[in-house]
Amino acid sequence: MKNTGGSIKQLLLDKGLVSPEALQLLEVRLELKRENENLPGGDIEDFFNLLVEQGKIRRQDILQTLAQEFQMETITLNDLQASPGALKRVGRDLAERYGVVPLTCDGHCLQLAIGDPFDLDSLDNLSHLLGLAIETKLAWPGEIRQAIERFYAVGADEPSERQAVFTGDNLKIMQAPSLPANISGKDPNLGESEAPINRYVQWLIAKALDLKASDIHLEPLETCFRVRLRIDGSLQEIENPPKRLQSVIISRLKIMADISIAEKRLPQDGRILVSSGSRHIDLRVSTLPTAHGESVVIRILDKANLRLDLSRLGFRPEDLEKVKKFLSLPDGMILVTGPTGSGKTTSLYSFLHSINQPDRKIITVEDPVEYQLSGINQVQVKKDVGLNFASALRSLLRQAPNIIMIGEIRDLETAEIAVHASLTGHLVFSTLHTNDAAAAVSRLVDIGIKPFLVSASLRAILAQRLLRLLCRNCRRPFENTVDGLGVEKAGQIPFTLGPGCSQCFGRGFLGRIGIFEILEIGEEIRQLIYQEAPLAAIRSACRKSGLRALWEEGMRKAAEGYTTVEEVLALTVGAGKDEHSSVFRV
Repeated sequence: MKNTGGSIKQLLLDKGLVSPEALQLLEVRLELKRENENLPGGDIEDFFNLLVEQGKIRRQDILQTLAQEFQMETITLNDLQASPGALKRVGRDLAERYGVVPLTCDGHCLQLAIGDPFDLDSLDNLSHLLGLAIETKLAWPGEIRQAIERFYAVGADEPSERQAVFTGDNLKIMQAPSLPANISGKDPNLGESEAPINRYVQWLIAKALDLKASDIHLEPLETCFRVRLRIDGSLQEIENPPKRLQSVIISRLKIMADISIAEKRLPQDGRILVSSGSRHIDLRVSTLPTAHGESVVIRILDKANLRLDLSRLGFRPEDLEKVKKFLSLPDGMILVTGPTGSGKTTSLYSFLHSINQPDRKIITVEDPVEYQLSGINQVQVKKDVGLNFASALRSLLRQAPNIIMIGEIRDLETAEIAVHASLTGHLVFSTLHTNDAAAAVSRLVDIGIKPFLVSASLRAILAQRLLRLLCRNCRRPFENTVDGLGVEKAGQIPFTLGPGCSQCFGRGFLGRIGIFEILEIGEEIRQLIYQEAPLAAIRSACRKSGLRALWEEGMRKAAEGYTTVEEVLALTVGAGKDEHSSVFRV
């Protein structure tokens, strides 16, 4: 039940049914009751029950006051039986989520018993979802809960709307379910669990999981409703559903993600939990209003695919030793840079996993917390209540951590706290969006950090990209010598893109591997930063110190048969090349 208790409490105060002093005392007792019984906060039923128990007001007075205010009839549910048709239209999950009991349904109007008349959003959501007008009667909140248990006793084990369940440990791609031509955007059967729309959404999620997609994109265009999957970093279009079903498919996803289907003017975020055998997958749903409807992106977070082993990220042996040396430092700041989707969070999680020891306290601040890491304190940013990166970091430092991970440095305040923490005995990890390692220095200065603080706090910067791996089953031998790779002993590119096979689903690529540009902040680089040297001078010094650029590392991977030259060029063009970099020709 939604927390609209503040409105009800104010109404009781305005009607003179309870004094401010008594209300304050009741709230204290209610909080103690929740703590002792491990109850969730915000349930108005607890407040009503405590009011009656303490003798502050009679039960019928509360109901009569609310009924008069909203011009509603009251109803007693203890001996009432709901109609089968109404129970069929409103499943148990919807009834529990919105705190309602379906009473009757004539095909056009649904009669509900509700316990919180202030919660108008829930009624709007149900009306939009079911395509029915809604008539309400007021009941005691405790009776609502008891009636749901009684009415839905037979179907108590049915899966939740938010818990999409797929049978079998291995998901297999099935044919897309047919969407009959007579289904429209206001199909009255969309509330039933076996409706074609529900089956289509479940099939779409299952297909994305089977193809190991990282996200699903549902995009409303002018003449079509495009659906694409991001697989190994590349978007691939699949069969599009009819444009007329755009709104109902999006509504189904919003209901599963527990976000408002009535709100179409503002972006929204939600979650869907998916189970398949022993696998538990978290789907992060984001909606964005566009010119032709709401765009939806579903990010797939599958912990089974998370590999927190430094040796499997793609580091060369000598680079891996450098990284391990950085991770053993007692303080300072280590940054990971790259564009969105380049694997920065996975690298940070791998760093934390490798140094997570019982004698170290590690705290992270993330937006969002993508994966739960055992033994690590993870803080979720909540902007709606004022908990942003900066405010979380200020409180975090009072928790006496040894190691801090900040999801991203986005503003001056966050950057200042991170620098301050790194200079006062903490090892700080974070990310920035820059093309190469050296550009992270100028980015911090642009944000507003003084150059002498940047030079004093930075210990290392890693820039990275994720290259698609050639499918080992269908890749083709490639005998032509590639000239101008700009790397020593490049030799020949042994393989090139194959025609595709069943293992790679016809793509020719299967999986990804990281390439890294590792900048250790030595004394020379530190002096250049302190002296506010231009970025070109810092890059030149980095090259002289032996830094291998991203494109060079990528070409080495191509020369070793991991990927193609075209893949390297597509991901590393513009990544920090200067006059000291070789111009490669293919």
